[in-house]
Amino acid sequence: MHYDITIANTGESFGCTAEQSLLSAMERLGRKGIPVGCRNGGCGVCKVRVREGSFRMAKMSRAVLSLGEQDSGCTLACKTFPDSALVVEIVGAMARAVCAPRPSGFDFEFKRPLSKNRQET
Repeated sequence: MHYDITIANTGESFGCTAEQSLLSAMERLGRKGIPVGCRNGGCGVCKVRVREGSFRMAKMSRAVLSLGEQDSGCTLACKTFPDSALVVEIVGAMARAVCAPRPSGFDFEFKRPLSKNRQET
């Protein structure tokens, strides 16, 4: 199944399948600098808080996600799989990359201003 995931901090949405982790789906947003760390539930850089929806979690380290944090809705995106549409809040190290304002009028692939005679697609 395919679910819509909305980032509360920015209003952006992306698709995620039930078999795909939130982190791997989030990387398709094209944001450079999204910290992905170990991708194994041990480093904690991909911490998010689920505000709405249901999900499954795979095993992750208690050293980076306490029971108290988990009880407040926090999870690690690398070990979280949606069972419904979700609304997530980016917290911790990942917030700088995902929530940073993106200036308009730039071609992010080449990091230069768009030329006036280039047609936008």
